[in-house]
Amino acid sequence: MLHRFIMEPKMPMTDSDIVDLLAEQGYAVVPEFIPAGAAAALAGEARQLRDSGAMRRAGVGKGPNNAVNESLRGDFIHWLEPENCSERQLSYLDALEHLRQEVNQGLYLGLFDFEGHFAIYPPGGFYRKHSDRFQIDSRRTLTAILYLNQDWQEADGGKLRLYLDASGEGDFLDIEPRAGTLVTFLSSRFWHEVLPASNERISITGWFRTRGEELL
Repeated sequence: MLHRFIMEPKMPMTDSDIVDLLAEQGYAVVPEFIPAGAAAALAGEARQLRDSGAMRRAGVGKGPNNAVNESLRGDFIHWLEPENCSERQLSYLDALEHLRQEVNQGLYLGLFDFEGHFAIYPPGGFYRKHSDRFQIDSRRTLTAILYLNQDWQEADGGKLRLYLDASGEGDFLDIEPRAGTLVTFLSSRFWHEVLPASNERISITGWFRTRGEELL
């Protein structure tokens, strides 16, 4: 059965609202997490990184097992490093830090830090169904995806498909990647995929992590 998320005007969500949704259903979809102007500026910075050659094609897997596989994933990425971030990027990271503290206070997840990157999918790009939790590294605990696509239309495709049961085969939720929308969910619980987009699709994708060690 298809579950479709429909964007509707509503009062802005607080970090506390997000925590309540995570506790209730394991995910939260947050329209207007950042203002439209900030989303447009971040999208411009992502394009500048791409045009300067600072982005690379994303791989699948971790450590020595990481490899480019265009049949599974088609985006280009640039990791955010706080010492090299712009003011706009730092402002977003600061908003995530406030959210991290609120989640830890409300859900006791022990989130320690955040890692994330810009992601640009060219037209036709997709990412097959996958989980964000690595077998050799269990630190990724809460996924956070911020969309940066102005004037996104239904025909543009590129929705995030979030599977709502642990098997990744049953009911799912389709979420449009509209500018300023934050999607966050428990990384180990939800299989998900990026459906093919007919236009360029831009996001900042990342993960709140707990303390721990990689099992390499």
